[in-house]
Amino acid sequence: MNYVTTKDGVEIFYKDWGPRTAQPVVFHHGWPLSADDWDVQMMFFLEKGFRVVAHDRRGHGRSSQVDGGHDMDHYAADAAAVTEHLDLRGAVHIGHSTGGGEATRYVARHGEGRVARLVLIAAVPPLMLKTAANPGGLPREVFDGFRKGLADNRAQNYLDIPSGPFYGFNRPGVKTIPGLVQNWWRQGMMGGIKAHHDGVKAFSETDFTEDLKSIDVPTFVMHGSDDQVVPVDDSARLSVKLLRNGTLKVYDGFPHGMITTHADVVNRDILAFIRG
Repeated sequence: MNYVTTKDGVEIFYKDWGPRTAQPVVFHHGWPLSADDWDVQMMFFLEKGFRVVAHDRRGHGRSSQVDGGHDMDHYAADAAAVTEHLDLRGAVHIGHSTGGGEATRYVARHGEGRVARLVLIAAVPPLMLKTAANPGGLPREVFDGFRKGLADNRAQNYLDIPSGPFYGFNRPGVKTIPGLVQNWWRQGMMGGIKAHHDGVKAFSETDFTEDLKSIDVPTFVMHGSDDQVVPVDDSARLSVKLLRNGTLKVYDGFPHGMITTHADVVNRDILAFIRG
């Protein structure tokens, strides 16, 4: 397996497939998952001739289960360690959910000269937490509930989330796909509970406003109108207003896990954006 060691000694697992001379597409996964959540996208873009790269965030998947550094600054620096190790240039960075926050901070702080385009899918920026300056955000009690669910019974919690709001399987008439639920559980349980617990603070309390303002590469913001995890009105619709060169597309009825449930549409539109 492929690993890069960060400056603070963390081993970050990564996948790197395809021609080394091809344009890189780099994927940033959501909480509490792993690079495996991008399987469909990696195969799709590999077959289209791209070089595809994805890593497991620290404390997630096959990366080191360290007890510290579970914040967006470290997440972005870890992604930079991978891209610098592989010397990726002219890359398209694609982030889903928490990975959208990671990708945003990476591009803003480490991406100069290396990034061609950015794609944010059901992403957490600019800020999830409800504050005086962000009245449309979610109350702290929502995120306290995430932390309590982890501490009380992580294994059951990691069945309940994908069985319900993540993929929209709690909606009337939507049929649950057991394999997706089980794969979500598998990925989640590979990681460490400490990293996942601290990660709730990272994805909910990090303010990406200044990061978004500083990004000048073309950015495609994709979000489902029925996202029950990261509501579109206080995320994508605000993010696109802060970006210098952003385009928003809201997908009617798509859930938070749209990269899996609607992979065909997502992949098609990302490809058109890259080629456009």
